[in-house]
Parts: sequence; structure tokens; C-alpha cells
Amino acid sequence: MRPFGIRDQLSYMFGDIGGSFVNIYIDAYFMLYCTDVLGISPFFMGTLFLFTRLLDAFLAPLIGSLPDRRALGKSGDKFKPYVKAAMLPLAISGVFCFLGDAGWNLLFKHLWVCLSYLLYSLAYSFVSIPYGSLASVVSGDPQERTRLSRARSVGGTLVNFGALSIVPLAVFDKQNQLRGRMFLLLALLFGLCSIGSYLILLHNTVERIRLPRSKQNFQFKRVLGGVLHNRPLIGAMVATMGSLILLTGQSQFGSYLYKEYYHAPRVLSAVNLASLPVTALLFFLVPRLSARLGKRRLLLVTGGVSLIFSAFLFLRPLESVWLFFALNLAASLGNNVFSMLVWALVIDCIDYQELLTGERSDGSIYAIFTFARKLGATAASTIASYGLGWIGFVSGAASQTPEVAGRIRTLCTAIPLCTSLMITAGIGLIYNLTREDTERISRELAARRTKAEG
Repeated sequence: MRPFGIRDQLSYMFGDIGGSFVNIYIDAYFMLYCTDVLGISPFFMGTLFLFTRLLDAFLAPLIGSLPDRRALGKSGDKFKPYVKAAMLPLAISGVFCFLGDAGWNLLFKHLWVCLSYLLYSLAYSFVSIPYGSLASVVSGDPQERTRLSRARSVGGTLVNFGALSIVPLAVFDKQNQLRGRMFLLLALLFGLCSIGSYLILLHNTVERIRLPRSKQNFQFKRVLGGVLHNRPLIGAMVATMGSLILLTGQSQFGSYLYKEYYHAPRVLSAVNLASLPVTALLFFLVPRLSARLGKRRLLLVTGGVSLIFSAFLFLRPLESVWLFFALNLAASLGNNVFSMLVWALVIDCIDYQELLTGERSDGSIYAIFTFARKLGATAASTIASYGLGWIGFVSGAASQTPEVAGRIRTLCTAIPLCTSLMITAGIGLIYNLTREDTERISRELAARRTKAEG
């Protein structure tokens, strides 16, 4: 078996790229497509997001427990076969979301939106939960897992700020009017890119840690009981809910902010591309700073910076779109660093629970963590959708009134402020694993496995 190296990091990054081609595109543009192309009320979209994502969140633990319960296929791999089975339905569901037509019967149009979004939500869970759990069996070394977490965060960033930067140029014409059919063509393109990316993951990632399945009958209740005593996991769950509020809320609100408040929707492309150098810098700095300071201390420092800039942007409206972008970039520092470290935090928490209980349930624990992430995404999507209705947003209108545009700015800048508070509270007040703790746990588990094999 080949040793861990750059090939593992790159292939794992492509796994997140595969999911992001569908997930980020839908998060950022599905609501805009439904309200401004299909003419569907934001209140209806808010209700759809609320019920669909809550259902998805409560199903996540069941989906995550499947690899812990039974093997799929004959390869001996625990998580890769589940990714392989779900990647095609995910790509298809992304296309279905943008197949609607404004001329359809009103009832059929609403039913199509509901069914296509439900299919997408379930398909994404079936592929993303096993993919996320995969990192725990690729390597047992804490620093190598930090590199995997970093690689995963870069994958989504490359899609968000790279490939998806073409979306505003494609869907908005020079008069800032939407071209509805371009949404479907992009969904087809991104679906093909998603499948290709997952194939790279499957052919180049090695599951090195192959623990024998527990001789006890698997009981999810037993795993959940361990989670309730897993303080660092609870802290990471609070922080990740805040992170998802930002990622989902700003992706949905961003297009409205630049379109209605700054009257420059095509600037989104330049904004996205300009974020790439910052991500590249963090790619090299975060592992080094994490090794020196520890993940917890690094997150507290960067989270404090974000809190200061987020509060300023919320309290002080800015007329310049470029000044807003620059300060908003600083306000997102804490979440960017958290995104690079979050998956390493989760694996540390999985190791901690194995140390406490003697049982390894990667998929189930990751799914419980995903449950918290989905709750954060649900809150963001619901508030964004209902919020548009509450502030007087008119679906299908060529533009909104200045009063509505100002309220959009207020809602959009409140999101990163809430995120900074939740990350700081989760990591600073609840999460309690230091760098020394994670290294000690890793050594003890390695010794246990060596003894068991001997």
C-alpha cells in the first residue's frame, strides 16, 4: 500500500470539487432562478427550504450509519462504494432543478420545484456524508488529516471562486436582465464536471485504515450516547452551524445584494476571482500556523478578526462596491480558516470518541455532525427566503425599490456577524481539545490497534 502523499490530497480535493459543482451552484442560484425566472414567491421558497432541509437533516444520521452497518460491494472499502453509487443521481438532480419553465401550469411548476429540490437534497446527502467520512480512513496521522481538511476546503473554493465565476456573466445580459435557459445549460455542464471529479477521487484515494467491524450489533443509540459526552464534537457542531449560516446565506443573498443594492451583478465574477489569491495564501499558511499554535488557538485569533470587521460592515453602510468587497473579505477570514480546519476537527472528535467508548463509528458520528451543518444551512435558507418576503421583495420585478435594496444590505451583513459569534462561542467556550491532546489520542489509538493486530 503506497504511503500518504500529495496524490491523496489532490484526489480528496477533487471529491469536494465534485460535490461543489452541484451544491454551490444550487445554493447560490436556485432561489434566484425560482423567484426571478419562474416567478415563485420567496415565502414559498422559504417553506420549501425549511421542510426539505429539516427532513434531510433528520435523515442524515440514518444515511451516515449505512457504511457502519453494512459493506457495499466486494472491494473491502467502507466509504468509496457509497460515493460511487450516489454520484450520478446527484448530477441528474442538479439538472432537474433548472428544467422548469415560466410558462408551465402554476401547480405543476411548484410541484416540479419541490420534487427536484427534494431529489437533490437526498442525493447530495448520500454522496457527501460517505465522502466526508472517507478522510478518517485515509490516514491516522493528525497532521496528514489537517492536510486533507485543507485540500477539501480548497476544492469548494476553486469551484465557488473559479468555475462559478462565469455564472453571472452567463445568466445576466449587458442590461442586467436574466437569461433563463442559461441556468439549465450550466447545470448540464456542472453535472458532467461533478461526475468526472468524483471518478478522480475514486481512482486515486486509498482507504488505509481498515478496522474489523464491531462484534456487537450496531446500535445508533449507543453512538448517540457517546456523542452526548463528546464535548469537543458539540463545540464543533455549534461552530459549524455558524459557518453554514454564512456559506448558505451569503451565497443566496450575494446575487441579490450586488444586483439590487450595488446595481452591479456582473461584478460577482470579479469578486469571486479576486478571492482566489487569499485562498492560495491560506492554503500554505493554515497548516503551518495550525502546527505551531494548534487548531483551537488559530481559530480564536482569526475569529476575533472576523468579528470586528463583520460588526463594522453591519453598522456602517458602504456605497463603494469595491470597498465593501475588501472589508467583507477580511470579515470572512475566520470562516475561511474554519473551513480549512473543520474536517480535521471532526476526525479529532471521532478519535476522541473511540478513545472513550472503544468503538469506531466514523460514518455515524460524521452524520451527526452533518446534522448540525444542515440545521445551519436550513436556518440560513429559510431566513433568506422569508426575509426577502418580509422586507417587501417583489418576485419577477426588473428591480427593487431603494428601501428594499437597503434592507437586503442589512440582512446580508448580519449573516457574517452571527457566524463570527457562533464560531467564537463554539471553539472558545465548548471545544476543549488542544494540540497536545490530539497528538496523545492519536498515539494511544495507534498503540491499541497495533496490540489488537498482534
